[in-house]
Amino acid sequence: MGKSKKNKGGRGGGGGGGEDQFDGGSDVDSVSSVSTALSDLQLAQATEQVSSQDFVLDKYIDDLYEKRGSTREAALGALVDAFESFVLLDLVENKYATLLSQFINSIKKGSIKEALDCLAVVTFVGATDLSETQLSMKAIWDVIHPKSGSNVGIVRKPKPPLLAAAVSAWALLLTTIVSSKRNVDSWKESITFLSALLEAEDRAVRMAAGEALALCFELKLLDVFSNEEVEVDTAEASGSKNQLFLNMQALKAKISGLVYNLSMEAGGRGADKKNLNDQRDLFQRISDFIKTGECLEESLRIAGKHGILRVTSWRESIQLNYLRRFLGRGFLKHAQDNGLLHDIFDIKMDKTENMSTTEKKIYRSGEEKGRALKLNKERRLAQVR
Repeated sequence: MGKSKKNKGGRGGGGGGGEDQFDGGSDVDSVSSVSTALSDLQLAQATEQVSSQDFVLDKYIDDLYEKRGSTREAALGALVDAFESFVLLDLVENKYATLLSQFINSIKKGSIKEALDCLAVVTFVGATDLSETQLSMKAIWDVIHPKSGSNVGIVRKPKPPLLAAAVSAWALLLTTIVSSKRNVDSWKESITFLSALLEAEDRAVRMAAGEALALCFELKLLDVFSNEEVEVDTAEASGSKNQLFLNMQALKAKISGLVYNLSMEAGGRGADKKNLNDQRDLFQRISDFIKTGECLEESLRIAGKHGILRVTSWRESIQLNYLRRFLGRGFLKHAQDNGLLHDIFDIKMDKTENMSTTEKKIYRSGEEKGRALKLNKERRLAQVR
């Protein structure tokens, strides 16, 4: 059979059995060589592409120091496009100090809404403890509900677009403190103010407040045990606890009624039908959740057959909607390749699904080598101990 294969290959006759054995081995070696060559070629191409990309990004970063405002603005826009299109972990790790310094300068010159977005996302990703999150939430709440005081000048109420953005940013950070010790009394003022926003003239404000309140219900921030269910030390404490219980029950009823009305709102002449339908759908979901305690599951296909992102709570829904808006057209790329989003939404990606047979072989070979290196490292560490 070795000869017939060789003859079909057009290499001519001649040679004995020993040559056949040599040729058989050569075929295996050739396949291995081709695979290695493909791997080396792909690696070289990838390296060249990365080097070229790094050069361009370095130029954009340098342009952030230019005096001309239009040059800085163009460079910042190009960097935003790059971060939307690629997961640039190496760039951030190697130049985080430079990037942070220049981005902070840009934020100082930007709008309040842009600063809110930045504060919310940086805190959401980078806060190391509850106190840092609470500090950012307080700063955002001061935009939502500014108060007069000795250190405050003229109090200006935020315009509707800014108010809606601030409520959404505050709600995003609220999703991260689900495991903290709850003190219902400390949330009463915030929840009361959010309930008042359900009657705001602007639809975006009403919808942002509705989502935040749905999260408050999910986190049980309106739940107070009656005195029959919890022991209290004094009659005064008992009366205070009972009053808080009654107040929160009344607040629940008020919110429930407003939510139901918004889910049934009729559109007048000239009303924006799309936004009206979005409002009805949202508040119908909130109303159903208040009644049943069950959140409607949402799913989003991000890749292939198995790459589906599912959310089953208001916490996850708020996180998803905020990050989708923040990342814009780059959300899909980050959902596929960004490990942070995989951790947040528990996304399991099959990285080999769209690969050719050769690419799969190279990828899996690399995975096996990585596992072997990890095991060897663990063995060495164990021996040192």
